[in-house]
Amino acid sequence: MWKNWYVQPTKPEKRRKNYRGGVLVAALLLLLSLPGCGYGSYEKITTAQTAENGAGQSENRKEEAGTEKDSGENTAAEIVLETEAADAGAARGENPDGAQANNPGGDQERNPGELPENLVGKAAEFSEDSGASMSILFSGDVLLSDHVLNAYSRAGGISGVLDQNYRNAIQSVDYFAVNEEFPFSSRGTQAADKQYTFRLAPEKVSLFQEMGIDAVTLANNHALDYGVDALLDTCEVLDGAGILHTGAGKDLNAAKQPVVFEKNGQKVALIGATRVIPEAGWAATNGHPGMLSSYEVSVEPLLQQIASCHADGEKVVVLIHWGIERDEKPQEYQRALAKRYIDAGADLVIGSHPHVLQGIEYYKGKPIFYSLGNFVFGSSIPKTMLVQAEFQGENLSLRLLPGTSSGGYTRMLTDSGEMTQFYQYLESISFGVSIGADGAVSAQP
Repeated sequence: MWKNWYVQPTKPEKRRKNYRGGVLVAALLLLLSLPGCGYGSYEKITTAQTAENGAGQSENRKEEAGTEKDSGENTAAEIVLETEAADAGAARGENPDGAQANNPGGDQERNPGELPENLVGKAAEFSEDSGASMSILFSGDVLLSDHVLNAYSRAGGISGVLDQNYRNAIQSVDYFAVNEEFPFSSRGTQAADKQYTFRLAPEKVSLFQEMGIDAVTLANNHALDYGVDALLDTCEVLDGAGILHTGAGKDLNAAKQPVVFEKNGQKVALIGATRVIPEAGWAATNGHPGMLSSYEVSVEPLLQQIASCHADGEKVVVLIHWGIERDEKPQEYQRALAKRYIDAGADLVIGSHPHVLQGIEYYKGKPIFYSLGNFVFGSSIPKTMLVQAEFQGENLSLRLLPGTSSGGYTRMLTDSGEMTQFYQYLESISFGVSIGADGAVSAQP
């Protein structure tokens, strides 16, 4: 079933998802849509999300950087980013590179098959192709740090950031979803009590397009680094780029809306949420923008949305931001919450935030990936991976695509020895999980 991406011939361009115009749907959504993120009274946002063009917000700025101070369990945790002087062994507590505003790659043209120009700013939906399954790649944290931008600039394109093997893998699946660890905006006020704050100029969304990203979760501890204005700008920028989003919005109803992919008779809903919220005011409410919370006292809207999607016949993937940074062991609350998601109807749980890999566990036959680590980040944490999920009827097949990252460049592991060591390490921190030589994941009998 699984392909060896590292021996595939290079494709000249990303095989995007064959958008088609939904004329009647477009008209309806344009009439009913409201400003900002989300559709107000809509119960669920699908892949017919409105694509608002945010290209006008292109003011260049150099972004500040600092240290994360998220919640009680994370105050001692740090992200260590590499410096130009050393690729490894960076001391904890260093300031990371901020996200620069100049555009080293210039404006990027859309690949054939992406959202047509006559549909930009209008409703669009992914088409259904022939076939029997749907494949989705998931990554952990993505931050376009200075190291990433410099690597992009030196190579003159995305080849300086992702190797050909990972690019082939992304091209070859139906959809690619990541955790976006920053806002796209040139507006807003920097959060006062955070050491690490991130912000990217809106035109940098072109790198997401080059990477082949189809959907992001915005539910994390950086979405409001520059306040509500920057969060709402982010939604508009992503809409304009044809990139779907979940986990945050102009109110609670918008924040809890999933991205729904539909193809070959398969329907998969992605719901973003976070249990790392630096301030209570960052959580979305009925009248206030923010993120979908998964703290125990506020988890009910998330559980209800999971149950609603499940009742609609959709497979449900929860994209959850949680845990302790640089700790490979999931907290007991992570394990408890994951079980609640699955009890509510989730089929797959994908975690982010710790910046390192955490283990895998099965509960009632459903897989839980506690943390996928950093993917494109520019950090001093090398181990990373993508998870490929293949949905076919009631069956879900999983495969790991292990990699390593340094200095803003991420490459897939292809050496059999390196891959074996990677799988053995991940098995050692997992809970009753087997990983095959091809990266296939299964629960131990």
